[in-house]
Amino acid sequence: MRIGLDYTAAVQQSAGIGRYCRELVGALAAQDRENQYALLVAGRPSAEALRRAQERFAAHPNFTLRPLPISERWLNRIWHRLRLPLYVEALTGPLDLYHSTDFTLPPVRRARTLLQVHDLSFLRTPQYAEPSLQRYLQQVVPRSVRRADLVLADSQHTKKDIVALLGIPSERVMVILGGTESRFQRVTDEARLEQVRQRYGLSHPFILGLGTLEPRKNLAGLISAYGILRARQAIPHELVIGGRKGWLYQGIFDRVAELGLEQQVRFLGFVADEDLPALYTLADVFAFPSFYEGFGIPILEAMACGTPVVASNASSLPEVVGEAGLMVSPEDTEALAQALGQALQDTPLRRTLISRGYEQARRFTWERAAGQLLMAYRYV
Repeated sequence: MRIGLDYTAAVQQSAGIGRYCRELVGALAAQDRENQYALLVAGRPSAEALRRAQERFAAHPNFTLRPLPISERWLNRIWHRLRLPLYVEALTGPLDLYHSTDFTLPPVRRARTLLQVHDLSFLRTPQYAEPSLQRYLQQVVPRSVRRADLVLADSQHTKKDIVALLGIPSERVMVILGGTESRFQRVTDEARLEQVRQRYGLSHPFILGLGTLEPRKNLAGLISAYGILRARQAIPHELVIGGRKGWLYQGIFDRVAELGLEQQVRFLGFVADEDLPALYTLADVFAFPSFYEGFGIPILEAMACGTPVVASNASSLPEVVGEAGLMVSPEDTEALAQALGQALQDTPLRRTLISRGYEQARRFTWERAAGQLLMAYRYV
């Protein structure tokens, strides 16, 4: 088959959808040497980003990168705002299948189509979304979903949302769960750990939060729970939060100031991908109290590194956590504080969570996800 695939997020985004796409397609390349792939990359990626992507597929000649001289923003305007019939085959050549990996489906002349919908947070939790992006997705995603021959969801919860909120028959939605990369394992090299400590100024034990600074991640709630925990117990732990600024993030910094925690809560900003295994290893607890997630890859990464997890029980996260972590309502700050205290101080519980976490992380592999994707291609 001749398969076109939108690889833009994999090149342009380091985490989230970018990581999902990068790892899924990388595992696909390791399994499929028969079909021919054209990987579209919009937006003139940097020479370094393009070089890394080319190296990834150097041993897979049936995967060809197609950098486009058009920005992702302009393609979206042409395809979804102006709705001009610039067929994707004009950019790729003739196709049998086209796989859109990031919510929206461009005009397609003859190819059968698959559309990846990672979550419906813009419908389920619109109060946490950036308004202009929310309006755009509310217009474009339902239209794209209706046109797709098969919709791919990151979790059973997202599939249920697609069926319930967009009226798509269940048989037209397939779930492809994410996984963990093999490099996510407990770091035992003390020199490497010390290097990361020095790079990020980690001189105290810490609780780790990770994610784009935006309301949906419930980082303000995590800060409040941390404040409650510190007020009750003399813990030496800082709260360390890694991630770029997203949108509507000022409330996160305001919460720190309101609670007088400027010396105890630290924001690392962007964390280099190669530093994540060591950062997870150094943390005593990983906290992920999000209001809504399509999947939750960081939870599995932390578990694979032997770090106890405290997460919210919302949306898809119970599918990811299973019995391997502590789960609380993201609305219940008191319960979150209590769970953090248990995960820090209950030694038998910590051992149990670490052991179960290793087992849970091993259940989710990109190899299995890629096998499911190949099945979807053949089905369509």
